[in-house]
Amino acid sequence: MTTETPFRPREKLIDHQKYFQSIHKHTYLKGPLDKVTSVAIPIAFRSYLTVSYWARDL
Repeated sequence: MTTETPFRPREKLIDHQKYFQSIHKHTYLKGPLDKVTSVAIPIAFRSYLTVSYWARDL
């Protein structure tokens, strides 16, 4: 029985895991673009809805 080679070497995977476990932030803010997707986009969406609501009132 042959085994498949892993996509990433085990050493790199362990280094990556240690890096993420060493960051003491919320889980959803650990990646490089996670601040954009978790913080900036909801703020932009909320401000868009607020402006469109105000425009409808005028």
